[in-house]
Amino acid sequence: MVVLFALVGLVVLGLDQLTKVLALQHLTPGEPVNVVGSLLKFNLIRNPGAAFSLGTSYTPVISAIQIVVAVGVVWLSRRLGSIGWAIAFGFLFGGAVGNITDRIFREPSPFHGHVVDFLQTPHWAIFNVADMAVTSAALLLVIQTLRGVKLDGTKEVAKK
Repeated sequence: MVVLFALVGLVVLGLDQLTKVLALQHLTPGEPVNVVGSLLKFNLIRNPGAAFSLGTSYTPVISAIQIVVAVGVVWLSRRLGSIGWAIAFGFLFGGAVGNITDRIFREPSPFHGHVVDFLQTPHWAIFNVADMAVTSAALLLVIQTLRGVKLDGTKEVAKK
């Protein structure tokens, strides 16, 4: 399961970074491009905060939290015994590291870098592939928990 976790994480990270490079090369801030009518637009922004641009003055704290999450996921991945948990952890790792990479290496400075966001749907914040992966991971983690599947792949026995 560790191999599946690593593969999913690396694919998510690669897709996230590739799409951000393409967005930076082909999009202009403030000039949204309709992709699927008004349902999906490419709209380039640089986000110094967390989701919905919250916490813009706490970028180093957000970076530290994301690093702790990524390290924790890698540490826990040694215990994975379920395909669902491995995929969820891969999504979480790839998404967290995708946004950490922006915060460390992008302007204006290390650990203050702005995350590249470019996907926009109606009535929602502008986001990126890493954000989609983290959201998908959260959904999968809830599903696995509700199904009673433990991290090691065993199932909880219902108590009577």
